[in-house]
Amino acid sequence: MSGKIRIVGAASGLGAQDRGCADGPVAFHRSQAWHELQGHPRLDWGPLLFAADAQAGSEMARIASFCRRLADEVTRVRLAGDFPLIIGGDHSIAVGTWSGVARSVGAPLGLLWIDAHLDSHTPQTSYSGAVHGMPLACLLGRGDKRLLKLGLAGVQISAAHTVALGPRSYEAEEMAFLRAQGVRIIDSGEIAARGFAACLHEAQTIVAAAPAGFGLTLDLDVIDPDNAPGVGSPEPDGLWDGDVLAALARLATLPGLLAVEIAEYNPDRDRQGRTARLMAELISEMLPGLVDRFQG
Repeated sequence: MSGKIRIVGAASGLGAQDRGCADGPVAFHRSQAWHELQGHPRLDWGPLLFAADAQAGSEMARIASFCRRLADEVTRVRLAGDFPLIIGGDHSIAVGTWSGVARSVGAPLGLLWIDAHLDSHTPQTSYSGAVHGMPLACLLGRGDKRLLKLGLAGVQISAAHTVALGPRSYEAEEMAFLRAQGVRIIDSGEIAARGFAACLHEAQTIVAAAPAGFGLTLDLDVIDPDNAPGVGSPEPDGLWDGDVLAALARLATLPGLLAVEIAEYNPDRDRQGRTARLMAELISEMLPGLVDRFQG
């Protein structure tokens, strides 16, 4: 790789009940936190994608169209030799992000899904109908057909090399589906029992073993809302922000990492810009490891 860490803004809130996440990428781009980062020579803000308005069709059709465009853009970024860093947007954008990465490497990926939720419902099992509760299932080949096969002809990620880390709010149907697929789930209870460091080590071992490489998607709601209030679906008793910062710094050094996604930033709920500052810290912690892959 000889290019840059290229940020792609995925400005869609269509998959969420609270649409404020649609403003996340623009708000972060305008924030003082981003301003303090943007002088880094290897970090560049690339394209900003917006969801189509209501006249463009049904909600599901608009989400599918957005995800196809995002998949195309992520593919272009990777084939240009740059490293994609996706800033969302509600977590339905993950269908586009990881379909695009899978297409660029031609095989299913490993995926570390760090989230307070499992996001593995289908339209048939969802209690809310919100599509941001469905993307992990879609990437595993289950869901509305318009959200499937956007990158590869089959699944976009390898269940055997996928880990859901940190969930603390989910339904039985999601858990049953992921367990049947063979996805490793390390929930908040297990983290409390074993310690975050041990759980992270297991998770990275699983995803990094994927032959085609792996991705990292972070839903900011995995972090305790006292430290990250600006999220679409806050849940109490989340991860400590220091643990997440250290985790991303460590994961960024792994050679198989293909892309990073940060989702569910909702500036409408971001008291005093605390979450924007945390996002900038997360990116800053990853930069040394990400930059190393461009050397030589």
